[in-house]
Amino acid sequence: MVDKFADPLLTPKEVARHLQIPQSTMYDWLGEKADGTPLVHRVEPERHGRPSVPFVAVIEAYVLRALRDLGLTKRKIRDAAAEVRRSFHTPYALATKQIATDGVDIFLHYADGDLARVGDGQRPFREIINDYLHFIEWDAADGFAGSLRLRQYPDLAPVVIDPRFGWGTPVVASTKVPVDAVVDLWLAGESFTDVAYEYGLTSEQVEAICRVGRAA
Repeated sequence: MVDKFADPLLTPKEVARHLQIPQSTMYDWLGEKADGTPLVHRVEPERHGRPSVPFVAVIEAYVLRALRDLGLTKRKIRDAAAEVRRSFHTPYALATKQIATDGVDIFLHYADGDLARVGDGQRPFREIINDYLHFIEWDAADGFAGSLRLRQYPDLAPVVIDPRFGWGTPVVASTKVPVDAVVDLWLAGESFTDVAYEYGLTSEQVEAICRVGRAA
């Protein structure tokens, strides 16, 4: 069983690609601290260039991306993360289910001065941040995140990062087939219909996956 706190699953570059954030931002978060611990956790890779980001850190980066997209400054993001960790008494607080309840209030406090430029100007901050958190599936056993659905893939073909499958690589939620396998077979010249038959999907699902996966 994968240890979602200690086993390195992805490289920083891969996390940045899957979460659609700049690589420079990801490396900044890995290098910064909040409340005395890394803003986004990493573990020592086996060797240079190998994975160094555990699953819990993928969730941390995803939550930070939500705050970044809402217009919070780097300082406010760091301060909010520190406050959440102090309040919940764990350095991994950004990956706990509590952020979907109490944590949102903390984020609201730190966003107060930025609310005029948050989001699209139509929906309140709470609704927007909850939209992001809706894509996280929480593990009832420990209260931490268990999987993350990638927002860029449509409802027709949900794609998740789940440490139980594919060692952290994005997989199709319904079949647990790696997205890269689907895209690579299509790029090799197979039709959507043939790829669908191979992996137990519909041709419409394969097309939707390939359109997003190819651009990633």
